[in-house]
Amino acid sequence: MLHIQDLNVYYGSIHALKGVSLEVNQGEIVTLIGANGAGKSTLLKTISGLIKPKQGKILYEEQSIGGKQAQWIVKKGISHVPEGRRVFANMSVEENLELGAFLRKDKKGIKNDFERVYHLFPRLLERKKQHAGTLSGGEQQMLAMGRALMAEPRLLILDEPSMGLAPLLVQTIFRIIKEINETGTTILLVEQNANMALSVAERAYVLETGKVVLSGSPDELYTSDEIKMAYLGGH
Repeated sequence: MLHIQDLNVYYGSIHALKGVSLEVNQGEIVTLIGANGAGKSTLLKTISGLIKPKQGKILYEEQSIGGKQAQWIVKKGISHVPEGRRVFANMSVEENLELGAFLRKDKKGIKNDFERVYHLFPRLLERKKQHAGTLSGGEQQMLAMGRALMAEPRLLILDEPSMGLAPLLVQTIFRIIKEINETGTTILLVEQNANMALSVAERAYVLETGKVVLSGSPDELYTSDEIKMAYLGGH
């Protein structure tokens, strides 16, 4: 579904992504793990059209999307839930969700997706008239995910969904990620909580200083001493 080949991205003179190659097959959850500054968010922003690559290919459903405009990419079926949630604080929960469906015209489908989002995140239904800025961190994360789902994505990109959340909420968010995937949405997940990420993913890539240094199934990564020491608390 997503095929990235030899991707190079620069911030000015800084070489942020150095020949990254990876793929995501339809129906999978694939996770990217790595330390802060490894290039994970840069990769996601390049896929979703917020950053232009210098070299390399990004193919989505066999079509080249590298360097295309972000809204064109959303229309093609890719939604990005950014790090730090980025909800519209002065708008209500409902208005934030409506914005997620901005490029759609199918009223019945939009109505169904509202119901789907409220089913996945009952807390949002309770708070639908509330300003998004007054929600807790966990509720804002649910809203950011719900808003992305309103665009009817076939590929959902999540950047650090558990960041800053209490452990119990992290469990909830990951249970919902699994549920979204089980209803047919492919997921590319960037996550600092490597244990949680590997527990839901089919495959994983490890990014270090802009390069993929390891990839494989969660089981393969769990058995790597280097990965255990660096990302899994040495267990």
